[in-house]
Amino acid sequence: MDLQGKVAIVTGGASGLGQATVEAYVAKGAKVAIFDMNAERGNQLVEALGADNAAFFSVNVADEDSVKAAVQGVVEKFGALHICNNFAGIASAAKTLGKDGPFPFAEFTKVINVNLVGTFNVSRFAAEQMAKNEPINEDGGRGVIINTASIAAFEGQMGQLAYSASKGGVVGMTLPMARDLAAYGIRVNTIAPGLIHTPLFESLPEKAYQALCEAPLYPKRLGNPKEIAHLSVFIAENDYVNGEVVRIDAGIRMQPR
Repeated sequence: MDLQGKVAIVTGGASGLGQATVEAYVAKGAKVAIFDMNAERGNQLVEALGADNAAFFSVNVADEDSVKAAVQGVVEKFGALHICNNFAGIASAAKTLGKDGPFPFAEFTKVINVNLVGTFNVSRFAAEQMAKNEPINEDGGRGVIINTASIAAFEGQMGQLAYSASKGGVVGMTLPMARDLAAYGIRVNTIAPGLIHTPLFESLPEKAYQALCEAPLYPKRLGNPKEIAHLSVFIAENDYVNGEVVRIDAGIRMQPR
């Protein structure tokens, strides 16, 4: 896919991995709709990138009406939809059974609803619009959905129960969704990041931060959000990448704790 003039949705696009991907797409000539709950950061990013290149939509990915209206708004503003990146997500830290009792049910379901149900929710409405596109290449391609899991989907640590379950669900959706949408010329892939340097890590003590940097096989550092964005661009541009879950983690394999 040639990204010039294409239209993308990036959920969680106002910060972190999402923001880096928004910036990478705009640099390639794409128009980007930022779906996020942080209006201040989202609008600041639009101002920096230019209103012709980006737009902000206040969206709760786990809410059906919110997503449906926002996706329609994207098409009304930019005329089409070709790419959907799902980065929006939350984490939790609780064990199945801990000092305070069983894992709180409401906390578990909230993580599942945002990370897994939210990814599904945005993907289905994005696919509906992509299917209306005229083919953009000789293969009959119409779009690509790029979801975000985590290495926690494969090696979840103690206290990551809900997060790992939600990301494991995203991994599990990848191939069936790709098969469902193949007839429409829509590809589906998932990125599974390792330890990526986001603002969350800046609050850690230096000793703890350095210990994390030693965990990857090589290179011995945290990943950069721009490296995730680079992979997103590659997946969008390479029409033969479909139904894949791609780990980007410098060879790390997480330990139980």
